[in-house]
Amino acid sequence: MVINTNVSAQGSARLLTDSSAMLSKSLARLSSGSKIVSPEDDVAGAAVSLRFDAQINRINAVNSNVGNAISMAQTQDGFLGKVAKALDRMSELAVLSQDVTKSDADRGLYQQEYTTLGSYIDDVSTKDFNGVSLFAGSDQAVTTDSDANTFTMNGVDLTGSTYTDATGADISTTGGAVSALDAVKSALTQLSTDRATVGANVVRLNNTSDQLTIQRDNLTAANSRIKDVDVADESTRFARYNILVQAGTAMLAQANALPQSALRLLG
Repeated sequence: MVINTNVSAQGSARLLTDSSAMLSKSLARLSSGSKIVSPEDDVAGAAVSLRFDAQINRINAVNSNVGNAISMAQTQDGFLGKVAKALDRMSELAVLSQDVTKSDADRGLYQQEYTTLGSYIDDVSTKDFNGVSLFAGSDQAVTTDSDANTFTMNGVDLTGSTYTDATGADISTTGGAVSALDAVKSALTQLSTDRATVGANVVRLNNTSDQLTIQRDNLTAANSRIKDVDVADESTRFARYNILVQAGTAMLAQANALPQSALRLLG
């Protein structure tokens, strides 16, 4: 029996230190909700989780871009729907102006309405969406994934000759009305193509948005399996570590008391 070196106390202190460290780590996991409190907990898992987090954030940004592009395309279609009604009425006016029972004064009144509708279409061609022209005919590159690959959203051009020939026509004479009707019919044909283009853009972007949402959900689930703590399992570990700390503390006290037995020999 020795006094200077208490091997039992040293061993108990070491085990108590280990149990206390595990208890602290378990407490940190439960309080943070993450089983990777520090990189050494899972070196590879921490690296993978970091990449997943970055990719998920990029997907959220891409989905925001796609949503804005959808809103832009829907705005385009809203204007084009009004342009369709204007052209429809203009074609009707061009036919009315060819009525042989109408005088030139009557045709002048038709021309006044025709010109007003044409001005409306010309005004629509200048509209923009957050500073980006809606109808300049330029294509837009919309990001579609976390690597910033793009989809080309085909543009619509309301400033082209097909439309300006119709909006600038004169139906104040019978001959002019005949020419105007041909121009308006061509504009309506072009408009149907443009609206189909916008519709195709919206369908493509909606599919992209759905795909991004599914991808984000799958990546989030995979990331959760790597870094999120299972509270039930961790609570069981926490209870075990807590008991070990209490037991270790009690045994350390007992080990520290052992050298006192040597005093009895000196009595």
